[in-house]
Amino acid sequence: MASDKLSTYKQKRDFQKTQEPSGATKLKASNRRRFVIQKHDATRLHYDLRLELDGVFKSWAVTKGPSLDPHDKRLAVEVEDHPLDYGDFEGSIPKGQYGGGTVMLWDRGYWEPEGNKTPDQALAKGDFKFTLEGERLHGSFVLVRMRNDRDGGKRTNWLLIKHHDDFSVEENGAAILEDNATSVASGRTMEAIAAGKGKKPKPFMIESGEVQADAVWDSNHGLAAEERKAETTAKKKAPAKAAKAAKSAMPDFIAPQLCETRERPPSADGWIHEIKFDGYRIQMRIENGKVTLKTRKGLDWTAKYPAIAESGAALPDAIIDGEICALDDNGAPDFAALQAALSEGKTDALVYFAFDLLFEGNEDLRQLLLTERKDRLQKLLDDAGEDPRLRFVEHFETGGDAVLKSACKLSLEGIVSKQADAPYQSGRTETWAKSKCRAGHEVVIGAYATTNGKFRSLLVGVNRGSHFVYVGRVGTGYGVGKVDVLLPKLRALETAKSPFTGIGAPKKDPNVVWVKPELVAEIEFAGWTADGLVRQAAFKGLREDKPAGEVVAEKPVEPAEVETPDPETQAKPKRPAKTPRKGGKEDVMGVLISNPDKPLWPDANDGEPVTKVELARYYKAVGSWLIDHIKGRPCSIIRTPDGIGGEQFFQRHAMPGTSNLLELVTVFGDKKPYLQIDRVEGLAAIAQIGGVELHPWNCEPGQPEAPGRLVFDLDPGPDVPFSTVVEAAREMRDRLEELGLVSFCKTTGGKGLHVVTPLAVAKGKKLTWPEAKGFAHDVCQQMARENPDLYLIKMAKNQRNGRIFLDYLRNDRMATAVAPLSPRARAGATVSMPLTWAQVKTDLDPKRFTIRTVPALLEKTSAWQDYCDGQRSLEQAIKRLAKSMKQAA
Repeated sequence: MASDKLSTYKQKRDFQKTQEPSGATKLKASNRRRFVIQKHDATRLHYDLRLELDGVFKSWAVTKGPSLDPHDKRLAVEVEDHPLDYGDFEGSIPKGQYGGGTVMLWDRGYWEPEGNKTPDQALAKGDFKFTLEGERLHGSFVLVRMRNDRDGGKRTNWLLIKHHDDFSVEENGAAILEDNATSVASGRTMEAIAAGKGKKPKPFMIESGEVQADAVWDSNHGLAAEERKAETTAKKKAPAKAAKAAKSAMPDFIAPQLCETRERPPSADGWIHEIKFDGYRIQMRIENGKVTLKTRKGLDWTAKYPAIAESGAALPDAIIDGEICALDDNGAPDFAALQAALSEGKTDALVYFAFDLLFEGNEDLRQLLLTERKDRLQKLLDDAGEDPRLRFVEHFETGGDAVLKSACKLSLEGIVSKQADAPYQSGRTETWAKSKCRAGHEVVIGAYATTNGKFRSLLVGVNRGSHFVYVGRVGTGYGVGKVDVLLPKLRALETAKSPFTGIGAPKKDPNVVWVKPELVAEIEFAGWTADGLVRQAAFKGLREDKPAGEVVAEKPVEPAEVETPDPETQAKPKRPAKTPRKGGKEDVMGVLISNPDKPLWPDANDGEPVTKVELARYYKAVGSWLIDHIKGRPCSIIRTPDGIGGEQFFQRHAMPGTSNLLELVTVFGDKKPYLQIDRVEGLAAIAQIGGVELHPWNCEPGQPEAPGRLVFDLDPGPDVPFSTVVEAAREMRDRLEELGLVSFCKTTGGKGLHVVTPLAVAKGKKLTWPEAKGFAHDVCQQMARENPDLYLIKMAKNQRNGRIFLDYLRNDRMATAVAPLSPRARAGATVSMPLTWAQVKTDLDPKRFTIRTVPALLEKTSAWQDYCDGQRSLEQAIKRLAKSMKQAA
């Protein structure tokens, strides 16, 4: 029974002193499993994850809080089960009591287990996968139990890891904690909760119809009540002062919600679409007639827009999200005009377009549906009377494609699509999406060029890791007055040294003036050249609201040619649509592919040649999957510029003309930098130079000296049927599993199979390459000794007849293995295809995986989806292998 499970919970607490729920409330059965995450500022700040299971909350203390980056492994210490009514607890636990400190309801929602095992079975095994559907956290997670608990078993340590899915991010996964600093239940900060101020938490358990009203935490006693009593006394003595204090529930600033970028707007029901404004994002806060206008980073720009601030003063207390724009003669937003108005201090004609209402008085509206917030915003503006400087942003509920097409015809920037029933969430989310009509980018100015002493163009770059990379010149868009405003700012930043680093940085030139990379410019451009430079770039204006350090390369959106989709044609499988030709070249992911119709393979087992542009389109189709297995690792490529029947050569270093879409990495012992592909667009640049095979190192991403995976290459000799190779792969899997390693399988694109095992890289002293290679050798040697008629570990071809060569040599520092989904320079345009172990059976035919068939197959497979969850310690496996070899001897 649940009461028995709560004995430890009750023993640790004195319910005469703490207002935490005792668990005495009887709860009704729940149709959906609930979860909560409570931010807990106790001895150390941490986040408590609680999952409803068998009538209680199974609980873990996550030391650094959850992360959305699958590479982050968060320590999660299992603690005692908590009662379900703890799901509505928010407040202060008195000092001296167990867990003394402030507790905030940081997230809550529902969860579902993943896999075929029950939650109890998964927990017992120590590999517990689940999906969260919360207000802040979404998608798939896993809890992996650690061995050798550091406190001798008194508590069980786990790792909380985010799975790769639509909700994961590749860096700064903890930003969601920073961007969401208030309670999902009350909207309060930790400080307000500690002080007992603000509104009582909006209950969750009771809303579900599953608890009685007395199960909700009631702060009528304890520290919070004492604070409120003091406030009440103060109000009686000083009503004006109390009224002012009441306004403190409205925060000074709320981090804005941001959009993800999509090539086309969402087509599903439940979305609304607004015009995308080409201006500055501004949050308007009104309190007692005083208006503050803040940028997306919280900078106070009220003084820049005095007329808009004056208009806002007529509104009631509120926090409004919107955009300040200048309008052209046709009433359309004009960014250049906005820049001119700011530089000249003539901002009276600017307009504030309001599109969301976050607070109305002391009421936090962020958890309301978007449509409800907009209705209240419209009423608030209407009640204040018409003001040409304050305008409500209307929306459209028709199909997003049609709205985008209309916006493009009107020469607008694009549209923003929003889920109609979603709450307001700070940070970048999937519930807001922007679709552009034309390609735009933010860049940092690193120099300017002159002709006969007169300004000619800007030389611009973006940040890629530690490099400030040159991306080209901006030679047009300098209308009347723009240069006069721009030049003084450039001259104030002049420097003697070029700020650009990396490939393709411009050389010293008497007509080029270097500047410190501090000014951010917005440009329009037609896409990327093959060497990673912007094409046909035009200057739009400076962005004073964004710091240069945040400007990184992003994929340009191709100009919208939107048509209403035809359901009949959508249902039919087809090859990727061709993009417009430009001077005989074809645009793929913004990269111009020259000689697009040049055949690289005679056919793909279908009688039709595979062309250079088809290779580029293939990389685009599989790029988001493929890039995860090569980024952060030095990568060699096999190039066949004249097709696989012509000359082939192996390239690992940068060469003259290497694309800026590719990265460089310096490895110990080699002065020449190695190529590295970290962006999907970089794959198109590889296709442009005839790069048909990708061979990355097997290191941990970003750590060339640390082994990140082992690859066992099963290479059959003549007359070995493929079904025997399949059996060998399954035997290798079983052997690795006995050693505590998880393995995955893929075809090689030829006659063999690869068995791959991902490694967990420990902090501190790391495993060396010789140790990794030695382990791989010993595994293969043991396998060959036990069955010498079938396996061998020597490369001599004269010994391979009827046997399989167990190639362990892929596991050396500079050794490579073909990447998952990489094409092969072989007949049939075959691909190294990731497989599920259920697919690794005797009738497997590797020739069916080709450049033409794989994109569709990849959409249907679950192969390697849990690859990152399979990372295991090689150190432990080495010890187990040594023990087994000793026993065998």
